[in-house]
Amino acid sequence: MNATTSSTPTFQQNESKTTVLHTSQWLPRPIEEIFEFFSRPENLQRLTPKQLQFEILTPSPIEMKAGAQIDYKLKVHGIPLQWRSLISNYHPPHSFTDEQLKGPYKTWIHSHRFFTDGEGTRVEDHVTFSVPGGRLVEKLIVQKDLASIFSHRHKVLNEIFT
Repeated sequence: MNATTSSTPTFQQNESKTTVLHTSQWLPRPIEEIFEFFSRPENLQRLTPKQLQFEILTPSPIEMKAGAQIDYKLKVHGIPLQWRSLISNYHPPHSFTDEQLKGPYKTWIHSHRFFTDGEGTRVEDHVTFSVPGGRLVEKLIVQKDLASIFSHRHKVLNEIFT
């Protein structure tokens, strides 16, 4: 297996009117190194496409732990947005979850999971979300946007860790 092994984001709708995005990517580095990278919020800016003009508003350094809140601003399709995340669980080096407290989604719960896989680490993302405007807006706009964001992220992670 090599660092280019990653999955295209998949979307699964469930009965609770939310959708789950799933991605998986293998990186050729130890789990502790990969988790350390993800546990530094400053790296999120490196992983986000430039056109989103993503910026962390919370002063650095940010201590990642359960209960931490992080504020961001970004632009989606030219519309400026504020976003506040809560780190709702934090279990190094295996997982953490961020939940949107304030932002563009009705629901956003992003679970990051890390597994030792051979000579590297498997990174899995599970994002449960729902959007204002319902499934039509989600299918026409949001799923394409999220697929593009996570594809960009996989590309950048490959550049960093290979």
